[in-house]
Amino acid sequence: MKKLLLLNLFVISIISLPAQLPQTDFKAYDQLIPGSTLKTKMIPISAGSFIIGSGNKEKGHQPDESPQHKLKISAFWMSAYEVTRDEFDVFYKDETLSQNSSVDAITRPSPQYIDFSGGMGKEGGYPVNSLSQYGALMYCRWLYNKTGIFYRLPTEAEWEYACRAGSTTSYFFGDDEKELGDYAWYQQNSKGKFQKTGLKKPNAWGLYDMLGNVAEWTLDHYDQNAFQKMKDDDADPVMPANPSRFPKVVKGGGYDDDALHLRSATRIKSEPSWNRRDPQIPKSKWWLTDAPSVGFRIIRPLKQPTAQEAEEFFKLYLTE
Repeated sequence: MKKLLLLNLFVISIISLPAQLPQTDFKAYDQLIPGSTLKTKMIPISAGSFIIGSGNKEKGHQPDESPQHKLKISAFWMSAYEVTRDEFDVFYKDETLSQNSSVDAITRPSPQYIDFSGGMGKEGGYPVNSLSQYGALMYCRWLYNKTGIFYRLPTEAEWEYACRAGSTTSYFFGDDEKELGDYAWYQQNSKGKFQKTGLKKPNAWGLYDMLGNVAEWTLDHYDQNAFQKMKDDDADPVMPANPSRFPKVVKGGGYDDDALHLRSATRIKSEPSWNRRDPQIPKSKWWLTDAPSVGFRIIRPLKQPTAQEAEEFFKLYLTE
C-alpha cells in the first residue's frame, strides 16, 4: 500500500510538472507515426483554470458531477482527432514487437478474435474502437518508445478543460442541444455507426469529435465522490491509479449516445459488461466485445518526464 501511494504521488508530480519549453515553441505540430507516412496533429492547449462539473440546474446533471470546483491545469498538447484505426494498426502490425508478453515494455496487441468495427469502417480515417484503457495506454507506451516523446491519456480534468475550451455551458458551443448535429455524431444523426474523424466542426481550440463519434478513455479511475475530494484551486488533479480494470472514467459520449451523455461534464464509468461476450479465458486485456463506441485520443505534457519517470508511470498504470 505504501509503494502504491508513493507511485500515485509520483504520477501527480509528472502531470503537474512546470513547462520546459519557451512559449514560442508551444505551437501545433504533426507527430509522424513511426513506420508509416501517417501523422497525428497535436494542438497546444494553454495553461489556465476552469470550472469542472455541472450545476444542479443543468439539464441532465448527475450527482457525480458536483460539487463544482475551479481547477488549475498545466499546458499540454492534445491530438486534434481521435486516434484512428490506421494509426493504431501501425502498432498492431509492428512485427518487431513481442506477442502477449506481460513484461515486455512494448508488447504487441493480441489478435482480434472478431471484427470489432462491426462493418462501420476501418481504414481511411475511422477511429479505432472497442479498445480497452490498457490498449490505449500501450499505444502511448509504444509511441513513446518509438519517438522518445512521452505521450499518455488525458486526465479527466485535462479532458474536460480541453473540451470546454473556455466555455461554461452544457456543450462547448452552448446549451442548445439542437446545435449538436453541427459538432458531433450521436444517436440522432449517426445512423448507428461511427464516422470518419474530423467531419464535424471543432471546438474553439481546434479539437474535433470531442463530443460523440467514439467516447474517449481518460487516465482516471472512476470515483463517484471524486469531486467531493477536490478543492478549489487544486492543480492538475487525478484520481490515483488503481489496479482494478473497472471502473475508469470515459468522456465525450459516442455515436450511440443521446445528447445528454455528450455534455462536457458527463462522466461515464466503464463496466465489466463492456466485455461480457468475450469467449476467452481470461478475457482480453486489449479488446472489448460490447463497447464499440469507445476509443481514445492522446496528449503530450509540455514538461517531459525523465526516462525512468516515464517507465515508472507505465508500470503503474499497466499493472493488472
